[in-house]
Amino acid sequence: MATCGNLRRTSSQVSKTLLRNFCTTSKPSHRNNHQHTHEFLHPTAFVGSWWHSDPPKDPKEAERRLALLRRDYAKQIKQIRKEYIHEVELMRLEQQRKNEARKEALRLANEEKKKLKAEAAKLRAQERKVALEEFRQTLLKERAEKLENWRMKEITREEKKKEKNGLLRRESSVWVDEDDLGKRILGAIVDTTPL
Repeated sequence: MATCGNLRRTSSQVSKTLLRNFCTTSKPSHRNNHQHTHEFLHPTAFVGSWWHSDPPKDPKEAERRLALLRRDYAKQIKQIRKEYIHEVELMRLEQQRKNEARKEALRLANEEKKKLKAEAAKLRAQERKVALEEFRQTLLKERAEKLENWRMKEITREEKKKEKNGLLRRESSVWVDEDDLGKRILGAIVDTTPL
């Protein structure tokens, strides 16, 4: 049983390896593709130039030529480094200019935003003031109307009271005594009974 399990493991490992190899061979990876499409630079005339033109026969002459080549190479490298430093400095200055321009644009945008916010706040404050004034005017108008309504009711009440008092005075002038009242009631009853 143990050998069967090992056999399964090895067969699965083999199938994975085959699958991996199949995938890498059938589909070229970026690295493989780069190796196939890479174009190498042409050989420079500088390297080996001291040897190919006419090989020196004296070792001192070879050392002198090599020293000259090294000096020329050092000069060229120094010049290339200067150019590189100059280009890096230009790139840094350009980046700094872009950063400053971006900061200035952000500052101007923030100032504009603040101005717009301030104007909006002023406008809202004016609208609140106008609304509050309208509300006050409405309240004053309603109070005036209620006061006028109350006055009218008071006047009407006073008139009714005066009317009632006047009616009472008129009626009280027609009042009769109790003895006379009994005779009148009896007379009214006799007049209303049918014969």
